Amino acid sequence: MSVTTKDVAYIAELARLRFSDEEMLTMTSELNNILHYVDKLNEVDTEGVEPLSSIHDQINVLRDDVELPALSPADVLHNAPDKQDRFFRVPKVIG
Repeated sequence: MSVTTKDVAYIAELARLRFSDEEMLTMTSELNNILHYVDKLNEVDTEGVEPLSSIHDQINVLRDDVELPALSPADVLHNAPDKQDRFFRVPKVIG
């Protein structure tokens, strides 16, 4: 399969792109090179090779979700830069 300049012009129109004549020839050549490479990949014998959903053998790389005791309000506010009573104090953002 190969791509012609007419095909590239059609694809460019769909993508709302404009190419000069020189760019059109370059794009045609590059798309043909890509398709040639894909054809080479199709020649590879993949008989007996299982499809992969991931390159890793690990099933779940996330840690277990463990419930911990809640922090007290005093502990939470201990390092707050600005606080008022039992609340964080933040700059006003709504006029």
